[in-house]
Amino acid sequence: MISLGRGAYKARFTSEAVDVAACQALRHLAFHGSEGRDADPFDATCTHVMVERGETLVACYRLLRLESGREIARSYAAQFYDLGALEAFDGPLVEMGRFCVHPDHPDPDIIRVAWAALTRYVDADGIKMLFGCASFEGTQAADYTDAFAILKARHLAPKRWLPRVKAPNVFRYAKQLRGEANVKSGMLRMPPLLRTYLTMGGWVSDHAVVDTQMNTLHVFTGVEIAAIPPARARLLRAVAT
Repeated sequence: MISLGRGAYKARFTSEAVDVAACQALRHLAFHGSEGRDADPFDATCTHVMVERGETLVACYRLLRLESGREIARSYAAQFYDLGALEAFDGPLVEMGRFCVHPDHPDPDIIRVAWAALTRYVDADGIKMLFGCASFEGTQAADYTDAFAILKARHLAPKRWLPRVKAPNVFRYAKQLRGEANVKSGMLRMPPLLRTYLTMGGWVSDHAVVDTQMNTLHVFTGVEIAAIPPARARLLRAVAT
């Protein structure tokens, strides 16, 4: 199984029960601010990635590999989005989910190591698309008007892959927003994970799902590996080697 070390941090891939339990505990702390377990049935079918500093788990996420778009209905995101268009995608995909960093460890090197591990996995397994749900904190769309305006203007999914509405409560920002975005304000309000997707040429759904259970607004996000800008791809692979 892939492992990767950089400085004080090490990333490793696991499906061991004790490791999954540790990831669930960190997720609950990061997402809900308290002790507990953030768990669902997808944990049993995913590979989990842990970033550790010594014995301390400082970040984690999980990966669900699909052989092709024909398996897209198996994904976590398919609960919230109509992903029928992606059934035509030819090639392996991987869904990244439940990405979180320990609130007491804000070191940006943690994110770099997490992405380096993912890059190594994508290259080793011939993955053609990375996708997932990128979340804004809270459920008030008005708090993120400029960020959504940027997504509408610059980053909507190509029509051939565009997710359609499935969830009962959504914010159709591509239809509802008018006018130009304040780019500086919008980028400051953009979630870090989503910013990373966008720097890789990622695209998003034209609506956000209002997830009251997780207290988030989230957008479906896809990255076609072949479309990652060459300079960005070189940077990712340099860190992953």
